[in-house]
Amino acid sequence: MGEPPWWTSAVVYQVYPRSFMDSDGDGVGDLGGIRQRLDHLTDLGVDVVWLSPVYASPQADNGYDISDYQAIDPVFGTLEEFDALLAELHDRGIKLVMDLVVNHTSDQHPWFVESRSSTTDPKRDWYWWRPPRAGMTAGEPGAEPTNWHSFFSGPTWELDEPSGEYFLHLFAREQPDLNWENPEVRQAVHAMMRWWLDRGVDGFRMDVINMISKDVGLPDGPPLPGSPYGDGSASYLCGPRIHEYLQEMHREVFAGRPDRLLTVGEMPGVTVEQARLFTDPARAEVDMVFQFEHVGLDFDGDKWHSRPLRLRDLKASFGRWQAGLADVGWNSLYWDNHDQPRAVSRFGDDRPAHRRDSATCLATLLHLHRGTPYVYQGEELGMANAPFATLADLRDVESLNHHAQAVAAGADPDSVLAAIRPVSRDNARTPVQWDATEHAGFTTGTPWIAVNPDHVEWNAAAQRDDPRSVLAHHRALIALRHASWTVQLGDFTMLLPDHDDVYAFTRALDGETLLVVCNVSGTPYRLDELLPQAVGAELVLGNLADPDPVALAGWDARVLRLR
Repeated sequence: MGEPPWWTSAVVYQVYPRSFMDSDGDGVGDLGGIRQRLDHLTDLGVDVVWLSPVYASPQADNGYDISDYQAIDPVFGTLEEFDALLAELHDRGIKLVMDLVVNHTSDQHPWFVESRSSTTDPKRDWYWWRPPRAGMTAGEPGAEPTNWHSFFSGPTWELDEPSGEYFLHLFAREQPDLNWENPEVRQAVHAMMRWWLDRGVDGFRMDVINMISKDVGLPDGPPLPGSPYGDGSASYLCGPRIHEYLQEMHREVFAGRPDRLLTVGEMPGVTVEQARLFTDPARAEVDMVFQFEHVGLDFDGDKWHSRPLRLRDLKASFGRWQAGLADVGWNSLYWDNHDQPRAVSRFGDDRPAHRRDSATCLATLLHLHRGTPYVYQGEELGMANAPFATLADLRDVESLNHHAQAVAAGADPDSVLAAIRPVSRDNARTPVQWDATEHAGFTTGTPWIAVNPDHVEWNAAAQRDDPRSVLAHHRALIALRHASWTVQLGDFTMLLPDHDDVYAFTRALDGETLLVVCNVSGTPYRLDELLPQAVGAELVLGNLADPDPVALAGWDARVLRLR
């Protein structure tokens, strides 16, 4: 076997710029703010920063609606400031991965402005335009070309009244989908990607990249329960030309460049079998995928209908992905990102007595799997969900659209808000809690979204020199991955698959076996009864002080070296 790729030993840190650090007092995080906090990233020990979009954007979806791929939005700074950030990261040995959002653009992107200007414009076919349903009049209820349901509520089609045609948007109506069937679209995207790589960036995290290939017939999807819309996902998730498009992208953009580059494909709905194809190095598509299976286990039908997570379901999911990508491809490992509520509130226990232990337990569980771990900003501090008291506290277009649609359909507004509160994407987007001062040290102005009031106790300044802090435990986990070939590359074997609270597995390589035991509950258990081999094993890393050799306390997590 040759030298393993560098990212097998790496840890990625996601920066959501709007909420990371504000350098100019306007209440919105920016590139200057990121530069001010680089010591934090260096101290943590991360190898890569994944930067959520900083491109020019009307901000209908907080930057995931891009109006110019080769410009920095003034709210975040300038291209010169970006270059300075990139240089400073490289000086610290940290790579920078950009967020690539090319399933859709902003409706204010010049490409779409031209496409919309006339049915005969040369760029008309750069997007998905369709006439109303046969026999129906444009604007009439149900006249949309398909019955597909948008991820952000409502139909996926928006009527353009001057032309009498509809354009497709899988997300917000301000985010029209690009038509990748048109080779000119693909060439334009490839040219833009080469421009950023030539500037020095180290790769791309590719937003919903498995949606770029659509079934050109655009057939209706099966009806969704209780909805006037249908599920069109079979027509756009991992569509008929997706592998062709990614292989072409690799040839046109990455071939011949240094192997330091990283490509990560965010792929909702992707299966293990599909991921093996996408991440097989011999196929030259992407290095790893973000899959959503494990973050879909705690809701019923859709994200607004939460239910408790069953740990055995999580084991089955993680175990299937570990086994499926053991010999081909690679896993990405995450709890949190800009689209997910905070893991300590979702899967742990964010009450004061248990928050530190459950946050470090969840981190240990994740980081010791085979794959590349991702740390989302604030996760290393144990940041928790926010107490959104009213609808006015929310900013997320997905949450606001859902509330409006549900209330219009007759739902009780307070009940809808109660369902939104624990799962809204805004939970991930409250400002990073740097210290206990007003606005958590994030800004000298008024933050664009309120700081979580718990920042007085939970902040980076309070944890920086505390050896028992969530921050210190993340440092130790990252250092262990860097130092241990067994953590990086060892075989994975799941233990206790049917236990309701204890998550245990081994990692083994070249005669060394590490046993990982995580009690994902507040209930104590006898370690000597569950895993006798753990008794007397060497403690490599644990999250509790002076753990009992024969008993697991609540939220107890240990990495043990078997003798």
